[in-house]
Formats: sequence, C-alpha cells, structure tokens
Amino acid sequence: MEAALQGASGTSWQDEVFRVLKEHDVKHVVYVPDAGHSTAIRLSETDNTIHSVVLTTEEEGIGYLAGAWLGGERGALLLQSSGVGNCINTLALQVCAQFPLLMVVTMRGDWAEFNGWQNPMGQATERSLNLMGVMTWQANEPKDVAPLLHGAATMAFNGNSSCAVLLGQRLIGEKKWVK
Repeated sequence: MEAALQGASGTSWQDEVFRVLKEHDVKHVVYVPDAGHSTAIRLSETDNTIHSVVLTTEEEGIGYLAGAWLGGERGALLLQSSGVGNCINTLALQVCAQFPLLMVVTMRGDWAEFNGWQNPMGQATERSLNLMGVMTWQANEPKDVAPLLHGAATMAFNGNSSCAVLLGQRLIGEKKWVK
C-alpha cells in the first residue's frame, strides 16, 4: 500500500504537490480547508517563505491570486471540486485580466462517493472549468501528480493561463461515512 501512495520520486504524492509549488516559486497558497490537501496546507503553513491564507469561500482565492500577481508574486488555489461551482463567475476575472491562475482540485463525486450531494458538481467540474477557459489535467495515480502539476504550473506562470490539475478520488482514496 505504501508504494501505491508514492509518486515518481519515492515521496508521497501529497508531498510532491508542495514540492512542485515550491519549485515554481509559489509564494501564496490559498485554500478552503480540505483533507485531500492537508499535507500541502500543513507544509505551506510552516514554510516562512509562503503566505498561507484560509479562505471563507473558494472564489475569494481568484481575486487574491490576481492581486498577488499584480504584486509580482505567484500563488496557487487549493480547492475541492464542490468549490469549483463557487468560482464559475469569478473565473471571468482571469479571462479578462489574463493573469496566471493555478488550481489544484481534489475531486469528490468522482468514484466511490458516499455523499450524493457531491456527485453533481463532481461530475461537472472538468467541463465547467473547460467552459470558462481553464485547461485541465486529471491525476489518478501518484506517479502522475508531480509531472501534471509541473506542466500546469509552467503553462500558467509562463503563459498567463488558467490551469487546473484534478486529483481524482481514486488517488485520494475512498471516503467512508463516520458517525
């Protein structure tokens, strides 16, 4: 099981997310708390070179990252697929202003979902992002996380593009309802 959770470099895919963000000089990590992003969030909070910001709602992150870019710094938005629905209208800001927008999305309603309320947005996440001009790639195996995130970050930061890596639910693991 341990090997199944590791990326290409032998570290966990969760550690790889943070490593790739650092490699791309990300100085701002903005997020709504999410278990799938807990490692990147924890590492961001303890890194003195990164501003780690808890959001009230995901769309706030898009405006925050636009401001960070105007200030000369790079950032990334960590969110869950259910939060993508909150961002649809705000994604127009990136379309009009053409700043780099890098998103890492943990998927729900994707595979073995126990909560039926997660299914509609989970099934519509990638299409919704694509309709708003966001380029997307989905990682379902640990070995794919770092290369896909590196490619998305390169395209976002070098081309003022909007890019998202979707971390599939099979990668994160089946969630169980706990009373």
